[in-house]
Amino acid sequence: MTVMVETRADLTLDAAHRVAWNGEGVSLTPRALKAMAAGRDRLTRILEHDPEVTIYGVTTGAGQMAKTKLKPEERKGWAKMSPVGAASSWGDLLPERVVRMIVLARLTNFVEGHAAVSPEIACGVAAMLNGGPMPPLPAKGQGGAGEILSLSHLFMDLVERIEPEEKDVMCLVNGSPSATGLVSDAALTAYNRLQVAAEVLALSFEGFNAPLGHLDAELEAYWNNPHDRWALATLRGLIDGGHGGERRSYQAPVSYRIIPRMLGQARRAAAMAEDVATESLQAVTDNPVWVDVVDDDHPHGQFVSTGGYHNPHAVMAMDCLSAAYANLCVIAERHGAKLLDGNVSLLPDQLIDPDTPDGMRRGYMGCLPMAQTGYEEEARMYSQATLLPGSESGGFGQNDVASPVFLAWSKQQRAGECLDMALASLAPIALRALDVTKRPVPQKLADLAGTVRAVFPDLSGRQPFGPGAGAIAEALQRRIYP
Repeated sequence: MTVMVETRADLTLDAAHRVAWNGEGVSLTPRALKAMAAGRDRLTRILEHDPEVTIYGVTTGAGQMAKTKLKPEERKGWAKMSPVGAASSWGDLLPERVVRMIVLARLTNFVEGHAAVSPEIACGVAAMLNGGPMPPLPAKGQGGAGEILSLSHLFMDLVERIEPEEKDVMCLVNGSPSATGLVSDAALTAYNRLQVAAEVLALSFEGFNAPLGHLDAELEAYWNNPHDRWALATLRGLIDGGHGGERRSYQAPVSYRIIPRMLGQARRAAAMAEDVATESLQAVTDNPVWVDVVDDDHPHGQFVSTGGYHNPHAVMAMDCLSAAYANLCVIAERHGAKLLDGNVSLLPDQLIDPDTPDGMRRGYMGCLPMAQTGYEEEARMYSQATLLPGSESGGFGQNDVASPVFLAWSKQQRAGECLDMALASLAPIALRALDVTKRPVPQKLADLAGTVRAVFPDLSGRQPFGPGAGAIAEALQRRIYP
């Protein structure tokens, strides 16, 4: 299938999911092409009406050369300058799904004519999504003011193939489509990850035999927010009444009682990322950008310089996800330790096999929470706030503040992977708790249990649990990144 883009309203998170994760192509409609041609015509008319007009990157140089006025005969040569020199970063590459989101987001400035891009350039951008691999785009080294470094990696080949006119290169490498693509990916990933987290934590809740009152439906109105309501309802639905037998008669530890609140917090962070992504996918962030301000001096509107290429909202949203993932790592580690402590869990001793000589230890899981602590502390490191650089950076001259959006994405990505590892370590401990008490796995958690048993057919056997937990994490991530 093909995503048809006619106006900015067509650039939705659902469209981003289809293009980035499902690999669908993109086509610009005749209406969009007409609007872009009209925008291009406006630029021509403005230049003809006032040959001395100041338009950044068109009648002046760019960056540290912004004060340099270009003569009309110099503009053509400036327009043909390739951005290849700005492709200066290297290191770990972004996943192709993220690159596809960024390329899709690049069309937002174009489709209604605000950027005055040549329609041929816009069609070339859309064509990048219609087959073939994406250009490699490093996630590291993206410390520039704005997104010129990342966007130069993406579009320098296009500039070489399609001869650009005035402003076309600026249209390709300015604005904030990278931030849009990064936060869109974070939002889509978060919803999948939280569903997986809810299942593992529900399995742990049942393994601990925690009182069902901790998830009572009445709490949904008491706690008074939609994110906690989702968490309470989701956990209740997954446990589905539990095993039906006697349960713990007194409250479980805090780490069990606050599961719905912590999942609710993470769901709120995901919703924030979704809101920012939805806004950003339809936001015009070009610099300079055409504005419809018409007067005697500007009969065709005018181009103004802006800071739209800097998207701090995306950074804040992804930082909130990193923090939520780190908090859930703490919960997963506490659950693992509490389940294995018979004095707290009231479970039969899982470490000693009375049927073996001298009570030989079998299936010792006591070190799994230690591994969880490692993932927890690593996630905590990634959850530190992503602030503007403390010293002048991002280039020189006018470029005195760098955008930290790639750092924010990388941190939430790694914090999320730490959570996957912590959950993968908890799942076999929780399932073992049900096995030793001969309680059934709730039906809606049967697939999760099957994932664990495919790796650990005998949870009571003597074995190194680390490699198996890693295999479970990989299986969970196939659900998170389908």
